[in-house]
Amino acid sequence: MLSRSIVPTPKDGLSLRQALALSHVYLENAYRTTDHDMALVLCHDAEFALTQAKNANKRHPLPPEDPEYKSLRDGVATAYIDLGKLLEKQGFQAIAQAICKKAEKW
Repeated sequence: MLSRSIVPTPKDGLSLRQALALSHVYLENAYRTTDHDMALVLCHDAEFALTQAKNANKRHPLPPEDPEYKSLRDGVATAYIDLGKLLEKQGFQAIAQAICKKAEKW
């Protein structure tokens, strides 16, 4: 039986800033936990939040002259690198490398 969430989500999705903040929550908790399985779930959730950041940037791209442009883009790139480090620590080197390549796109 497939389960569906009954909890509503934001109609327009998260903003780039919100998605980045959410990815940081997941990454911080993944670094803190000693439970391997929980760390993987948190890494998965962080990757999903970063995908939301990418989508938010497509929906409402920040112009380069925006004061937050560089810091948000650098923040997403850093989050991808952190995610890659966590995955490497968990023994997933190939996936970690693929995730780190996503940082280059930011």
